Amino acid sequence: MSPPSVSIVIPCRNEAENLPILLDEIRTAMQGRDYEVIVVNDGSTDGTADVLAQEAARPDFTLRHLRHDRSSGQSLALRSGAFAARGEIVATIDGDCQNDPQYIPVLIDALVGAGAETGIAAGQRLKRRDSKAKQLASRFANWLRGSILKDNTRDSGCGLKAVRSDIMRRLPFFNGTHRFLPALVIQEGYGVVHCDVVDRSRRHGQSNYGIMDRGLRGALDLAGVWWLGRRRKVVPRVEEITHG
Repeated sequence: MSPPSVSIVIPCRNEAENLPILLDEIRTAMQGRDYEVIVVNDGSTDGTADVLAQEAARPDFTLRHLRHDRSSGQSLALRSGAFAARGEIVATIDGDCQNDPQYIPVLIDALVGAGAETGIAAGQRLKRRDSKAKQLASRFANWLRGSILKDNTRDSGCGLKAVRSDIMRRLPFFNGTHRFLPALVIQEGYGVVHCDVVDRSRRHGQSNYGIMDRGLRGALDLAGVWWLGRRRKVVPRVEEITHG
């Protein structure tokens, strides 16, 4: 059986109430397309495993359940999903229902339409539904990141992205990779295309990420990504030449 063209990776922790809604929306959005869904259960302590067992029994799509034995963070969950993916494109979406799955096909089509020189299609949130404090913190972080990394990305923290699988797997990994994907893809020598997406309110539960925790880690990560960019000046295209 040929591999699916798209692997939708959902990192989640304690999203048992949100996952059935999100998976139904994905089925609707991806109707007629070749895809699989990989849910990376990042050490959940609620009923996430039971929900996924029920959803996996449905015959209308392919659902794979990866489980971390302990919570390891969103970046590692995305990495686990990317290395397990069978699709040529990895599409990412958060598990809290704030990202609308209707934009997944939009991102995929934008990435494919941009050609082989483009490595990622990144969602850019409009009408943010987060608290004012989180919005202000995110706005400042995005401004600072853009000023230093020159990635031309207004909102690198949006969970909606489509990335070519081979590129995703060779990006440098650290606990915070998911917030710098456009800049890291640029450092690999590929372009970025952006798509506006409309943000939604969380349906159930609460966020696993705090403002101060995100800010303090983000500052250190930003310095590291800048250093990587400074050290990698040339990214050659490699091809094998056959003789005879």
